[in-house]
Amino acid sequence: MGWYVYLLRCRDGTLYTGCTDDVGRRLAEHQSGRGAKYTRSRLPVVLVYQEPCGDRSAALRRERAVKRLTRAQKLALIGKGEDGA
Repeated sequence: MGWYVYLLRCRDGTLYTGCTDDVGRRLAEHQSGRGAKYTRSRLPVVLVYQEPCGDRSAALRRERAVKRLTRAQKLALIGKGEDGA
């Protein structure tokens, strides 16, 4: 199974970035309040983007890169993912 970088849109409109080897399981953890401390007070969350990465190391590097993006750049990334580009 591969690794993924993902973005969640929280109830308050903020974006959360993370990485995992099982997006469905991780999303369920976030939704149940067992995910990141950041998302616990911002439920519900919606998965708005996921990007496959080769391995854990690549996923962690990509997560760091995405976290450094501005909000506008993250929204553009989400838009590209929704268009299938």
